[in-house]
Amino acid sequence: MNLGSRLGLANLKHLSKAWTEIEQGALSRLTGRVRPSLPKEDLEIIRRQINECLSESGGAVVARARAARVGRQYLDLNPEGRDQFLRLLADEYGVDRQRLLLSVEHWLATGQSAEASSVNDRFQAESQLRSALRSPRMRLLTQFNVLPQGLKFLCEMRAQLLRIARGNESLLAFDEEFKELLASWFDIGFLKLERITWDAPASLLEALAEHEAVHSIRSWQDIKHRLAAVDRRCFAFTHEQLPDQPLIFVWVALTDGVAGRIDDLLRVDQKGVDVDKADAAIFYSISATQPGLDGVGFGSFLIKRVVDVLISEHKQLKTFATLSPIPGFRNWLLQEIGSGRTHPSDERVLDDAFAKILDWGSPEKLFTDRSWPKDPGNLRQLREPLLTACAHYLIQAKRGKGAKDRVANFHLSNGASIERINFAADFSRNGQAQSAGLMVNYRYRQKDMEKNHEAYQRDGEIAQSRSVRALV
Repeated sequence: MNLGSRLGLANLKHLSKAWTEIEQGALSRLTGRVRPSLPKEDLEIIRRQINECLSESGGAVVARARAARVGRQYLDLNPEGRDQFLRLLADEYGVDRQRLLLSVEHWLATGQSAEASSVNDRFQAESQLRSALRSPRMRLLTQFNVLPQGLKFLCEMRAQLLRIARGNESLLAFDEEFKELLASWFDIGFLKLERITWDAPASLLEALAEHEAVHSIRSWQDIKHRLAAVDRRCFAFTHEQLPDQPLIFVWVALTDGVAGRIDDLLRVDQKGVDVDKADAAIFYSISATQPGLDGVGFGSFLIKRVVDVLISEHKQLKTFATLSPIPGFRNWLLQEIGSGRTHPSDERVLDDAFAKILDWGSPEKLFTDRSWPKDPGNLRQLREPLLTACAHYLIQAKRGKGAKDRVANFHLSNGASIERINFAADFSRNGQAQSAGLMVNYRYRQKDMEKNHEAYQRDGEIAQSRSVRALV
């Protein structure tokens, strides 16, 4: 085929594509069905349908049908189209600022009147102000909630929003409203604490296996050990509108003393303890199942509620603690050592720890070389400097007032204290890659939790044991 023929064929293909797009656009306008990628030409269809939903004309049955139509349109979109849909809500269906400004001015004006007859006017002004603060997109989302599995639909929609919101002011404002709306529906009063056992429905067990985020479930034998062993427990928060779908769940081991190695808890051939003689409850993994509920915050109540249940069932339990990963340690350590900066005199012990690590070898090998943990000489040489560096990371590395490490921040904000840092605690590939095998125990003392929480939230003060304080 000569060049002219190839160019002619390419032009025909381009022409065919253009005509196809014209045809699909015309069909969309005729049928009211939008294309999966939601191109700009189809936005007016979605805009018109949303406006019909918000008009509130025609009664409850009609409103439900309109919401179902818009929701179905969203479900039929591909990821690109869903992003377009969310951007439309973010850009065009937020709070009407002009209406809000007028409502504020009216509210201020009624508040300045001293006449008794103005009390009713003030109430009406407050009502108008509340209405102006509620954006049209929140009214739309509320309509989705009354549809079958509407709450699940909204969780998935917010998960999509979170993927694209970063750095975009209008999307972030939309997400803040969305989060507050979901928080009202997932208030702790609407959640049920359940113990999950081995005889739970298969779909529920599969959900646990799928969403386990800390220590992956490797087999049915593994999950059976975590659920059926006499010294193991699993608790979850559930919501009546999401049956057989735990929102967040925690694994607990009843132990003799505070566990310092994760393998002692995960090994399926590990001999269990007599639960009537166990003196400690170790929370060794907590995982959420709904990305769309990120930031809603009910996870902070889970451990506290489980502690109450365990105390009521096992009076002899004295210690409640976690065995937690340290996901941010690797990046912090490599960045700190790589910077080469000298620390203040009161942190000189940290410089000594870094020097010992560099004398041993490349810091990167701590997290990638699978052979060094098998050498007792390496373990002896690295124990002290790694524990010292990790203590500085957990206590002194901050994001704002709070701890830089996200797991530390979670437990400390709940009122826990740093009890012990454990060396050679998790040499799985993930445990080594995150923290060179280190793990930490956060301890929950009921009498101190409120005080610790207040000090951490107010001043960033981190409660810690003497052994941890000695490392820094």
